[in-house]
Amino acid sequence: MDEAAAKYEEILERFVQWAEDQESVRAAVVVGSRAHSEADEWADLDIFVVTTDPERILSENNWIEVTGDPVITFVEPMPHGEDMECRVLFKGGLDVDFAVFPFKKVQMLHQMVLQEKLDPEMTTALSNLFSRGIRIMLDKDDLTEMLEQAIEILGQPSPSPPLCEEFLNVINDFWYHAVWTAKHLRRGELWWAKGCCDMHLKWLLRRMIEWHAQIKGRDTWFRGRFLEKWGDTRVIKELKNAFAHYDEGDIWRALFVTMDLFRWLAGETAEHLGYEYPAPADEYATALVEELFAHRSSRK
Repeated sequence: MDEAAAKYEEILERFVQWAEDQESVRAAVVVGSRAHSEADEWADLDIFVVTTDPERILSENNWIEVTGDPVITFVEPMPHGEDMECRVLFKGGLDVDFAVFPFKKVQMLHQMVLQEKLDPEMTTALSNLFSRGIRIMLDKDDLTEMLEQAIEILGQPSPSPPLCEEFLNVINDFWYHAVWTAKHLRRGELWWAKGCCDMHLKWLLRRMIEWHAQIKGRDTWFRGRFLEKWGDTRVIKELKNAFAHYDEGDIWRALFVTMDLFRWLAGETAEHLGYEYPAPADEYATALVEELFAHRSSRK
């Protein structure tokens, strides 16, 4: 066990010792990389905390101080759903995420899994959360059997191909905002334009990168995690040029690179899925962006 792993284990042990004496804390489960032995030195510690009193966990700090020596702590919504997580940076650069789940909600989700009533987005989210490994550290209500049963049903994340409507919506969203970015560049709003080029357009690009990889049978993790390992090698090469400096000329350059990258990814993916690529939308948006670029010197 390396030094970082040993320090994380100390934090985990202290949290479990505290939780054992708290009636409201019903379970503590390690998820993610540190649930198994493959974690590298950069992996954080993710703890799934089941409690009958989530507000107490989220509003009080005494339990954090018992757990370790915190330097930074804040609360934010989890990526999926309305639940919250407490994120803490302890001395030594040890970052720990305490994902807080109400006990009743865990029971409800279990029933929904058994009855196959979860929507696809939540199914994928739970699969990503639990299927890559768990380590149960505290269980006061025999939740272990419940979790193992749910994990077996959920299986490994296996996203379904996008429906034609969803696929086309992402493409049209992209080309609309390519023009939107160009217009704000012409207006001189660099912050606004760069934000769209390097955030919204890249979010849509990431969706297409995922779909493109999934049709080839690759495990795309979630929200771009480990993209460098599963993304098409051509994508990885071009991404180096797809992000902009805070400079008008460089934002234009990055916008065109992003458009070219998205175009061939979407085209290949559409062909594989048997969908018709909306070439007229692409051609019109591209021509308009090129026109706005060509006349940029006339901006007042």
